[in-house]
Amino acid sequence: MGASVAVFVGFTAFWAFIGIICPFFAPKGQNRGILQLVLMLTAATCWLFWLCCYMAQMNPLIGPKLERNTILLIAREWDNNPILPDE
Repeated sequence: MGASVAVFVGFTAFWAFIGIICPFFAPKGQNRGILQLVLMLTAATCWLFWLCCYMAQMNPLIGPKLERNTILLIAREWDNNPILPDE
């Protein structure tokens, strides 16, 4: 699974809209500055969280746990000679 440019651009554009465009439409009032700040911080942190999750799926640190028989079966099907650890 590789990175998809369309997905990256789409989610970045969505959170950029929330964080850059939406603060201009905050209602006028005493708390307008706070509401604008909340929108910008929410967009930035949600985008960063999404980016971390998306990147972690590209190169996972933990792989599947396979039994010895499964490894041997895969190796036979792929014409490979596995080096198995002693149990």
